[in-house]
Amino acid sequence: MHALYWSGRELTFDLSYRAPRADERTAVVKVHLAGLCSTDLQIFKGYMSFRGIPGHEFVGAVNEGPADLVGKRVVGEINFGCGECDLCARDLSRHCPKRSVMGILNADGAFAEYVAVPIPNLHTVPDSVTDEEAVFTEPLAAAFEILAQVQFNPGDEVLVVGDGKLGNLCAQALRLTGAKITALGKHPEKLALIKKAGVRTVLLEDWKARSFDVVVEATGSATGLELALSAVRPRGALVLKSTIAGAHQLSLAPIVVHEITVIGSRCGVFTPALEALQEKTVSVTPLIEKLYTLRDGLNAVAHAARRGARKILLRP
Repeated sequence: MHALYWSGRELTFDLSYRAPRADERTAVVKVHLAGLCSTDLQIFKGYMSFRGIPGHEFVGAVNEGPADLVGKRVVGEINFGCGECDLCARDLSRHCPKRSVMGILNADGAFAEYVAVPIPNLHTVPDSVTDEEAVFTEPLAAAFEILAQVQFNPGDEVLVVGDGKLGNLCAQALRLTGAKITALGKHPEKLALIKKAGVRTVLLEDWKARSFDVVVEATGSATGLELALSAVRPRGALVLKSTIAGAHQLSLAPIVVHEITVIGSRCGVFTPALEALQEKTVSVTPLIEKLYTLRDGLNAVAHAARRGARKILLRP
């Protein structure tokens, strides 16, 4: 099959990569669309020391697997737990110590014609949700995970730092809580997309320091954390969404002095995201900038890495 392969040093287009096979626990999905995200770009900088086919945002149709799933459009949760440990038993397989992660840790991903996914990880896509919407399920689920971790009340002041793809999705998900959401970013055109979704926006150059009950850091950069921390009120909460290949240098004293709750937030369950896409309470397709073929994947990655780029999609 055709696939993009990351060697640890170089990304190449492979014309004859071995196709995955189904078994009693695993289905094979024919990929319709795959999305490039900031984590993929961090992989190409050495994050997680990954080797293999990258990519974890996808929508496709089951090609091999259970008869009741074959031909169905699906998306798939990316953490493959062992199914036997205490965390898996508590429905926390995304934290299983033996897990593999699609396109990130010990498992090939979706930048290919086919991808293998454990059957319990698959979710069927409602007919009213297009492929272009469904491919956002994984990052949208990560945005909704914040709602499972933090109690929001109407009137709470919430700041989302970062106007990229994830920042946009976080702002839209948080808006549904009734809290007062502000998005802070560097790019007027990206902030305009967030504003259309009903969220107040502020350009960084116009920023005047103030305090918020909850601050979500979604910049994808090492410098965003310091700004986010400075905006949390005493006894407020700081939610960290960025995964970065590199070290942070930041004084933790303000966290102690101001008694700030710090919450790491990564993947989320897919059901709330699929429901939001079906009910059209979030808008994701305006984030799409360009679609590339898999054969043109190296140019797609270069485009995704450009400053200010929106979502880049791959079609095998």
